Amino acid sequence: MSGRAGRIRIVGGSLRNSRLEVPELPGLRPTPERVRETLFNWLAPVLEGARVLDLCAGTGALGIEALSRGAAAAVFVEPDARAARALRDNLARLKVAGADVAVMDAQGFLRGAARPFDLVFLDPPFAANLWTALAQGLEQGGWLAGRAWIYVESPRELAPVLPAHWALHREGRAGEVRFALYRRALP
Repeated sequence: MSGRAGRIRIVGGSLRNSRLEVPELPGLRPTPERVRETLFNWLAPVLEGARVLDLCAGTGALGIEALSRGAAAAVFVEPDARAARALRDNLARLKVAGADVAVMDAQGFLRGAARPFDLVFLDPPFAANLWTALAQGLEQGGWLAGRAWIYVESPRELAPVLPAHWALHREGRAGEVRFALYRRALP
């Protein structure tokens, strides 16, 4: 959306066709609908009851989509107070249960007390180049369940440096975006 206010749609699950209000904020880049649809088709067998971390939440579309499709709980991490307020408003308006919003930066969050998640959405602002640092924080901090799934969204031509035991499961490209799903495989 590139800083324009608007609305995006939840693609599937109990909240299918619900709209999320998107504030006008520089750098806010919601994951495109067709990418979310592909991703959640890949994740369908593992979503039921999953504990989800939407680490660089922005609009929260990824975490809300996961909750809509059967995830048990989601934590949304968003440092921008306006984006976090819009996310909380959307969660309240849609009566979404099992959601918690942490208003702080992702690296600060990962320095806190860890609890393992089954699925992590790692989609930081592209200009910040945080993929490697956040992946290391997830690993070193104990934030990932033993066989966790990690979704990584990055610029089309960038393959971020990630932990060697994150095995690529599937990937795709849409416009200027590369999206990839990894499975944590401990040695």
